[in-house]
Amino acid sequence: MKQCCGNDQSLEQLRGRQRATLQIVLGINAAMFLAVLAAAVYASSSALLADSLDNLGDALTYGLSLFAVSRGIGAKARVALFKGVLILLGAMIVAGQITYRLFVPGVPIFEVMGIFSLVALVANSICLYLLWRHRNEDVNMSSVWECSRNDIASNLSVFIAAGAVWVTGSGWPDIVVALGLVFLLMRSAIRVISSAMLELRAAT
Repeated sequence: MKQCCGNDQSLEQLRGRQRATLQIVLGINAAMFLAVLAAAVYASSSALLADSLDNLGDALTYGLSLFAVSRGIGAKARVALFKGVLILLGAMIVAGQITYRLFVPGVPIFEVMGIFSLVALVANSICLYLLWRHRNEDVNMSSVWECSRNDIASNLSVFIAAGAVWVTGSGWPDIVVALGLVFLLMRSAIRVISSAMLELRAAT
């Protein structure tokens, strides 16, 4: 009986740590979504728009993950599945923006792209550091870790795109990097959805 109570206490402590981490990274990503979205609209950057939608997806992901922390394996798998669908939806939105840019070309403001990609990189590095210890705890936290890891690659890609726009004076680097981010988002969505489906099968 004592051993059972000890296990329950350890599980509750684990859930408490997960909640605390998710609350912090949720706040960071919500703030970054608003800031990067405004910068993307001002700079007319598809790559920066992809970055902002990635932050929005992460904020929603962390909110859903907070809901799933104290739920069972089946509930966590369903939340992870929904998160995968959200990531896929974000990829489709960016793909639509890229299509628009192909018909209505323009040169984004590279200074804004560079500054906000670096700010986002710092913010997401903090999130990645906080989530590191939770990455193998369950499917819920694993999917959160997957999202956060992708953010670092996204931020670096946007920064490189800003430099390429500056050097070439063309909007094509912005479009190319946005296409790469679409691929990254879709791959991440497929991974999260596949893992969630496996967990659902195991739970049933």
